[in-house]
Amino acid sequence: MMMEAVEGLKPEGLWRYFHEISLIPRESRHEGRIREYIAGEAGRLGLRHAVDRAGNIVVYKPGGRSGRAVILQSHLDMVCEKDEGTLHDFQKDPLRLVRSGDWIGAQGTTLGADNGIGVAAMLALMEDPSTAHPDLELLFTIDEETGLTGANLLDTGLLSGRTLINLDSEEDGVFIIGCAGGRSTHLSLDIPFQDIREDLTAVLVKVADLTGGHSGTDIHRGRGNAVKLLARFLKDVPPTIPFRLASFSGGSKHNVIPREAQAGILVRREDLESLRELADRATVVYHGELSGIDDGVKVLLQEEGPAPARQAAAPGDAARLLDLVHALPHGVMSMNPSMEGLVITSTNLAMCRFAGSRFDILTSQRSIYTSSLWDVSEMIASIARMAGARAEKLHDYPAWRPDMDSEVLGISRQVYAGLFGEEPGVEVIHAGLECAVFAEKIPGLDMISLGPTIEQAHSPSERVLVPTVEKMWVLLVALLNRLTDRPAA
Repeated sequence: MMMEAVEGLKPEGLWRYFHEISLIPRESRHEGRIREYIAGEAGRLGLRHAVDRAGNIVVYKPGGRSGRAVILQSHLDMVCEKDEGTLHDFQKDPLRLVRSGDWIGAQGTTLGADNGIGVAAMLALMEDPSTAHPDLELLFTIDEETGLTGANLLDTGLLSGRTLINLDSEEDGVFIIGCAGGRSTHLSLDIPFQDIREDLTAVLVKVADLTGGHSGTDIHRGRGNAVKLLARFLKDVPPTIPFRLASFSGGSKHNVIPREAQAGILVRREDLESLRELADRATVVYHGELSGIDDGVKVLLQEEGPAPARQAAAPGDAARLLDLVHALPHGVMSMNPSMEGLVITSTNLAMCRFAGSRFDILTSQRSIYTSSLWDVSEMIASIARMAGARAEKLHDYPAWRPDMDSEVLGISRQVYAGLFGEEPGVEVIHAGLECAVFAEKIPGLDMISLGPTIEQAHSPSERVLVPTVEKMWVLLVALLNRLTDRPAA
């Protein structure tokens, strides 16, 4: 079934490799098998390769002219998200590719087109004997999705090129020349639990069926955050329906907008019907507010039976927890009015859950400006301190500042216009790219990022538009051919 999904698609080599790597689990921090596969392909093709201490792998393919090597770069890992009810183990199960018209997706899970299409393109170039190109240094990095680990720990001594083409962008016809920097801010709140001896019924409250998406490229789309909506619903429960909070969790990754969240509460049985009515009304309200954006949003109640001796937070501590989650900002903080759609600064309330009696919250900030990034992180820390929580700022990564005089950008624009008869877009994106780290580690590195159209990355709705993959390939081949003609350094 999987091979049938890509059968007949062009370029054949790229799609064949995409099918093959979709059989190999490659969750972040578990890239060993895909790295072994790439090393095996390099050996089969007679190409030298090297692996640094972090686990990044570089494959070297000689070209038609030495002295001006070009680095092609993609990351090996993928975000692993699945629909509720989907039976899939990302540690061992292959992805199940499906085709719908001009789109390729995966059944019930993320597709891994981010960044599997880039990886497949580089593998196809390794194998392709017909493409004219300069010396190529094909860099496959690890653990991009959870912290740009591979880029940060890269042994730059493995690379001689000073031109880099990153294949990790998601919009056809656009060259990316800059990106936001980021920081994670972790909050922790002590919530002691106490035994509940009342005759109460355990109920699971869920906010589900939101779209979610990438916390950088999708943050401006106004999609609902399940964690925020769950806290809002529980705060709206009137005092006439008293409940005790036993659990609260939601979100899965720092760079994913939460699609689902759930809370365990203890209530009187006679209040169940009123609580169901509140959930139904909340579903209608949230559906109206998110109409055309998150039309599937639901607030669901699942009765779990009597709970004669459960533990729960004291009412005051539960109120403090809900106040904190409710007060934390989520979404766009500022935009550039002179560039339509360009987000300057944002924050994502990404994850929360109990670890024993400690309630942990992970938020993720992005900005083109370091000063703004730090300011929003401190805003979140200030809110945490007012609630009696602790705040820790961690996992900074830099912004990639654009260079409109870039040589590779100028050549790329000429090649694109010559191929397709129109000017490409040139953008700075709000997502983080490894290019930002490379710029700091390798002074003078000239970079662009390009890719096909990928929608709903970081969610089970992820899909890639087939015609744009072939277009990306045609562009990449022509661009490498043009770069072959540059004089040696």
